[in-house]
Amino acid sequence: MPRNTSSQPNPNDSQLNRDQEEIEEALESASTAIATIQERIAQIQRDRQRQAELKNRIDQVIPQLQQVKSQQLKQELKQLTQELEAVELNLESSLFTWGSLKEPFWQAVRFGGLGVVIGWLLKSCSG
Repeated sequence: MPRNTSSQPNPNDSQLNRDQEEIEEALESASTAIATIQERIAQIQRDRQRQAELKNRIDQVIPQLQQVKSQQLKQELKQLTQELEAVELNLESSLFTWGSLKEPFWQAVRFGGLGVVIGWLLKSCSG
């Protein structure tokens, strides 16, 4: 079989190039998603460590505050409590995102709507 020696592009080459570009884009997208997940995991680990540190410090300050009614200790306790609340809020937000709730939400809408339709059908049959 003679080889195609003309300078005309082979249609299979352009399809291969498109496929390769799509694969490269998918790999880049996956790499970006993995990097984002790794960053979030590192943030959660830092927040958990900070949460433990804050709780330990609060546990140290409370007995001191009960012994010595110091304004400085009260202020430190208030600041520690506020920071602890912020860290806990950040940790809770990592658990509940729209992405994690999207699937159950649409399942509820789908099957809830199906339940309403079945209910109407049963009512019309029995009524």
